[in-house]
Amino acid sequence: MKDLLAKYDVPAPRYTSYPTVPYWDTNPTREQWTAYLKSTLSSSVGGWSLYMHIPFCESLCTFCGCNNIITKDHKREMHYVDLVLKEWQLYSEQVPELLQTPLKHLHIGGGTPTFLSAESLTALLQPILTQAKVDLNDFEGSIEVDPRRTNKEQLQALRKLGFSRVSMGVQDFNPEVQRLVNRIQPLHITADLTSAAREMGYTSVNFDLIYGLAKQTPQSILETAKATVQLRPDRIALYSFALVPWIKPAQRLFKDEDLPKASEKRALYEIARGVLLEAGYVEVGMDHFALPTDNLCIAMNEKRLHRNFMGYTDQRTDVLLGMGVSAISETPYSFHQNEKVLPLYESSLRAGQLPTLRGHVLTKEDQIRRDQILKLMTEFEVTFTNAADESASQEFLSEMLSDSLIEIRDHKLIVKEQGRPFLRNVCVFFDERLKAKQPQTKIFSQSI
Repeated sequence: MKDLLAKYDVPAPRYTSYPTVPYWDTNPTREQWTAYLKSTLSSSVGGWSLYMHIPFCESLCTFCGCNNIITKDHKREMHYVDLVLKEWQLYSEQVPELLQTPLKHLHIGGGTPTFLSAESLTALLQPILTQAKVDLNDFEGSIEVDPRRTNKEQLQALRKLGFSRVSMGVQDFNPEVQRLVNRIQPLHITADLTSAAREMGYTSVNFDLIYGLAKQTPQSILETAKATVQLRPDRIALYSFALVPWIKPAQRLFKDEDLPKASEKRALYEIARGVLLEAGYVEVGMDHFALPTDNLCIAMNEKRLHRNFMGYTDQRTDVLLGMGVSAISETPYSFHQNEKVLPLYESSLRAGQLPTLRGHVLTKEDQIRRDQILKLMTEFEVTFTNAADESASQEFLSEMLSDSLIEIRDHKLIVKEQGRPFLRNVCVFFDERLKAKQPQTKIFSQSI
């Protein structure tokens, strides 16, 4: 395995979308984008999802690759809330189908969403949930929280609005690792917030962990995993640390010798994985675990598991609308991203325009490849759509075949259990854009 990890540890996309963002090349106009929204919603039977991005953080975690604004000025809260509500107003006016189609899932990410006070969260969410078509019996509200910056008043306000899932950023419980990532978060803070959420009626509490951080060791990841299962979160995301200092210069604070290399890094995952499986968790997709009773595990067993820019989800909707600075939206036909710089985001809204930065209109080929990669990411197998692909895969993936990481039979490409660490490498076969034009500079993190 060590030799295989060294062999296949190459830069590869994470495939939260296809085409991947660096290969977006056909920007839709604002009119085209809203037309795609309208037509998709008009024909959709599955409802739609909403993602809201809150960029503010009081301090910088040096592992972070998100779009954020570091500030302690909480006077900025309501100004930002007003901007997002202005964006919502523009969408509801230009795409009235949003008000007529069931809103199934609302997720708030960041940044640190709980930078906003309970009052600010209510001011942001209440107008949208009042106007949208929401059946609380068929709706999931979820939020990412930093346990260091979250209080009971915020969780109570969200529960009153119908939220049922809270995802806590943990990363690692080891004090030295926390110091190096600039995130001091004693275990009791996470434990207390977990208990409080459950007492309030949150039905799903999730932890985000990261492996491959500076100074992580087999012993430290073992202790973090054991502490995690003691708190019994319903879901666990065990993400690989994505080292991309060309995008996030703060990551250069790490010394190369502080970071575990490919085989060492994967060993950390396997240690944590072993603890989680022994504790009764089920591995779901790539880097995710859930209790057998959790909706994510049930969706996987029923082949309903979905993956989008928010990660794995137990329900697929044809529209994901992203609001807030840098937020990304998608329909089956197009992607759309908001302005990433707050003043530009604001100026577009003040001018009465959707804050479009860029996007991509999918070709027919894109749509086919997108579905194939999604199948691999959620089910670890995909059916070839034509004989030419099946034949070409024999050559392109010949080494993975000889290493017994995958198999090709019954017109299907199947990722074996031992091949799952290399899932991103397998997906590259279907990435026609990457194969046609290899990047000249670093744009993707390592695959392991």
